[in-house]
Amino acid sequence: MKIIYSPLFARQYKSLNSSLKLIAEKKEIVFRANPFDARLKTHKLQGRLKDFWAFSLDRKNRIVFEFGEQGTVYFHSVGDHSIYQ
Repeated sequence: MKIIYSPLFARQYKSLNSSLKLIAEKKEIVFRANPFDARLKTHKLQGRLKDFWAFSLDRKNRIVFEFGEQGTVYFHSVGDHSIYQ
């Protein structure tokens, strides 16, 4: 699986605290093995984000992503629910 990080994702990731970055790295390993692993709580988004998916880092923070072609996944944003706006 190839993951492409958007510029927005990269900026948001840089602003995360170190403990949340570590959680994100561990969850990405799980995601690469199986994007629908129950530990991730992967879910399809609705409304204007209906073409996107998200998975949980913890109870508050998520990564919003999109499935592309040929096994490519695009990570668009990371953070709390304010990233949905």
